[in-house]
Amino acid sequence: MSARDTLTDALYGLGWSTVKKLPEPVATRLGNTVADLAWKRRGKGVRRLESNYARVVPDATPERLAELTRAGMRSYLRYWMESFRLPAWSAERVKSGFDPKDVHFLTDGLASDKGVILALPHLANWDLAGAWVTTELGVPFTTVAERLKPETLYDRFVAYRAGLGMEVLPHNGGSAFGALARRLRDGGLVCLVADRDLSASGVEVQFFGDTARMPAGPALLAQQTGALLLPVTLWYDESPVMRGRVHPPIGVPQSGSRAEKTSVMTQALADAFASGIADHPEDWHMLQRLWLKDLDPAKGTP
Repeated sequence: MSARDTLTDALYGLGWSTVKKLPEPVATRLGNTVADLAWKRRGKGVRRLESNYARVVPDATPERLAELTRAGMRSYLRYWMESFRLPAWSAERVKSGFDPKDVHFLTDGLASDKGVILALPHLANWDLAGAWVTTELGVPFTTVAERLKPETLYDRFVAYRAGLGMEVLPHNGGSAFGALARRLRDGGLVCLVADRDLSASGVEVQFFGDTARMPAGPALLAQQTGALLLPVTLWYDESPVMRGRVHPPIGVPQSGSRAEKTSVMTQALADAFASGIADHPEDWHMLQRLWLKDLDPAKGTP
């Protein structure tokens, strides 16, 4: 393990061991302080966040864009402060910490025993939403996680999410897809963060007026298993409670090839995500390149 990897792992370990012990107001102030410092330094991630917001709010003045990016960094650090503290939250704190609308789409889908896929963008705190599902609804679910470096950091994330009631599979292609399909055929719940995919299998979509790639997985799983595909968007307000909405199901088109159906369904997901991001852009934590025009053609990576 490199010195940088060792430091990264140690910092995350410190967050989970120390921040969760802080009183909530102290953790909130700490998050805002760290966010403001990062915003003032204008590092690579902050500059990319600002660039992404410029696409979402194309008529924003430079002053508005700077203000939005500062709010975005505060939202991003709120996510981390909450995530570090989630393992120490009581069941009642988890239940009261999230107030979603239209949950009947999810509960009705689960009652049908056909399986449900929840697809979310990087909005607000998807880990809190997942903890709410396992705590308030008493429904376990399966998700996937990208293999992070160092491996010890990936192990921390898996253990953290497993502690919140999630089954976490490594994001390694076909084997993960097969396991997710089996869970859905058994009537289970699968939750996937699905607004960014730079792999060869990513589906091109129109997103805020330009082309981006999003994962094919949610649409393919719905086609293959008959599970219900539900977009979810999340946001923060001034309260300690996160808000959210379960959107109406995205159906499988009656005609067309598998690729054509996947394209139509993934575009519908992108449109649902865009509606939530447009309403609450500061809660979209996209600190990486997303649109194809922003990718480095020499590297093919963000």
